[in-house]
Amino acid sequence: MHPAKAFLQTMLGFGPFFKAPIVEGDSRAASAPAPLMVPIRSIGPRERGRITDHLMALSPHDRYLRFGYAASDEQVKRYADGLDFERDELFGIYNRRLDIIAMAHLAFAPPDQHSDCAEFGVSVSEHARGRGYGARLFERAVVVARNEGVGMLFIHALSENAAMLRIARKAGATVVRSGSESEAHLELPSATLDSRMSEIALQHYAQVDFQLKARAKQFWSFLSSMQEVRGGMRDARSKSAP
Repeated sequence: MHPAKAFLQTMLGFGPFFKAPIVEGDSRAASAPAPLMVPIRSIGPRERGRITDHLMALSPHDRYLRFGYAASDEQVKRYADGLDFERDELFGIYNRRLDIIAMAHLAFAPPDQHSDCAEFGVSVSEHARGRGYGARLFERAVVVARNEGVGMLFIHALSENAAMLRIARKAGATVVRSGSESEAHLELPSATLDSRMSEIALQHYAQVDFQLKARAKQFWSFLSSMQEVRGGMRDARSKSAP
């Protein structure tokens, strides 16, 4: 078993932290399978380049769904450069090369506005679709928002963004459609010991997973360089041979 997963199962033995938010009385409560465990890591300012690379790789249509308009390269870069890591929270799912393949932005209200509200935005690379990453990122955002004292989580999305609105509805959010745009809002319960321990365990699990991937990447890079050196030596010997 993955060491991070073993730690997480031990930490979460007293609470079902990985169950998706379910409205009371929802028939899914008895029949829904346990969702996939996915390492989701907090993203810091030193990874702004990875964020930019992820967003720049989105297709024009995906950018349109993510930002609500046809964002140009310049606008995408301006968004990434303007991210406020002190105020907001960003989360990412990484592949083995440590590229971000799914990312969420939990934006908290500025100091001069209602501090009990936050907005959620998400993007998933095209090749990583269909794995439930958007839903897992939303669940993680809910946990963090609760622990930060947020009482209402908002999602502003184009009405044609069916995947995002489906995630919101499944979580119990109220969705209001106004022409080409929709707004979903989800009331959050107050933080509990379980929710706080869940956030700690989730972050630890993701950090261990990231470190393991980083070491594996470093090892394969070293092995590749050694093979290049050996190949060069063989070529040199063959050329010098009589």
